[in-house]
Amino acid sequence: MSTDKLNQNNFSKGTDFAVILLYFIMVAIGILCIFMVEYNPSANWSSSFITGKNNYSKQIYFAIFCAFVGIFILLMDSKVFTALANILYGGGILLMIATFVIGKNINGSKSWIPIAGGFNLQPAEVCKIFTALILAKFISRPETDFTKLKNHLIAGAMIALPAILSIAQHEMGLALVYSAFIFAMYREGLPPAILIVLLSFAVLVIATLLLEPTVLAIILTAIAVLFISSMIKRFKKNRNNILIVLSIWAICFGTVRFAVPYIFNNVFECYQSTRIYSMVGKEYDCGANKKSAAASGKSHGKKPDDYNVKQSKIAIGSGGFSGRGFLKGTQTRGKYVPEQHTDFIFTSLGEAFGFIGTSIFLGLYLFFLFRLIRIAERQRSTFSRVYAYSVVGIFFFHIAVNISMTIGLFPVVGIPLPLISYGGSSLLTFTVLVFILLRLDADRQMVLR
Repeated sequence: MSTDKLNQNNFSKGTDFAVILLYFIMVAIGILCIFMVEYNPSANWSSSFITGKNNYSKQIYFAIFCAFVGIFILLMDSKVFTALANILYGGGILLMIATFVIGKNINGSKSWIPIAGGFNLQPAEVCKIFTALILAKFISRPETDFTKLKNHLIAGAMIALPAILSIAQHEMGLALVYSAFIFAMYREGLPPAILIVLLSFAVLVIATLLLEPTVLAIILTAIAVLFISSMIKRFKKNRNNILIVLSIWAICFGTVRFAVPYIFNNVFECYQSTRIYSMVGKEYDCGANKKSAAASGKSHGKKPDDYNVKQSKIAIGSGGFSGRGFLKGTQTRGKYVPEQHTDFIFTSLGEAFGFIGTSIFLGLYLFFLFRLIRIAERQRSTFSRVYAYSVVGIFFFHIAVNISMTIGLFPVVGIPLPLISYGGSSLLTFTVLVFILLRLDADRQMVLR
């Protein structure tokens, strides 16, 4: 019995070391990027690595701590994750709620809890792990039939709760990340029709931004009339079809005329609406934003500039095909790019190593994602597979949105580049996500959940 348990806890057996190697390569690249951003030629850089006063030295300590956490997870019994999923999720939600009382305000977001040593924990980041676990546990239950709408709604509520709390903490980027769990839900049988509806809604929102709402409403009405006219013979046989078309038209009309304006003027902050509008070449009037007016007591008619994205594009573009070289970047080292050690860390790679370097870097990310998908597909248990696809979805969303954000293809929503951006909470979250998956994968032959 003891021998079996020893073999089960021997993480060298069955562990995917290719993923571990890629993990450490990514973390090392991240520390290198932070070092390039903060390098000071007048300082003794060798000693600065151990002082803990610079972000790159802090990131080294974060990485060492996360390495021990990863080893600890690999030595655990994988059944612990299913047993504690509900408790961890509940604790994560309570931590997110606690930030409203004891939270620390950083960059306008009260989503951080101060801990010892001057470090801060962001519960919204860590709660992604717990959401992945509870979603996997719910879908893997024998009594859960994931073809039924009821179970779709329950799973959606589990995901929506931390997302809503993130929005309340002014963390729109982290809230959007929770939509990545749709990858796992779709793999387990979420009907394609739901994805089509969500995609159609996104297209409708974009169309609302590109066109005047009145013009778009007229176009939608004309399309509905033409469709009913062309199908009038069929609709006479079944009048319910007319009601379906009219219902779809009413939903689209309401979205264009009421829902989208309400979201941009009442839910989003002024700067968030401005960034989204700027993506499609439009200007947003902050005077219409209720949150902006409530916060300042007056309207803001002037659009804030998109300085971050402009400087990010300049930095990446200055790298050219082969890059300026290590520690030779003028834009990133000159501190022209705001938040370049966190949200805009990709700019340091782009300027230093150019198109060639960033292509190799993205190739590593792509290989990493394909390796995770391979792990997900070879799982024998539903719990492990759902969790694995949740991890894939989270990583893919972070990578795609962060890089698109730095090159101006997506609004600046403030989410880190996995394993690269500076931050203890972020690195810890991605580390735990990966190593729990590796622990589950190592037991795939002996554990069926």
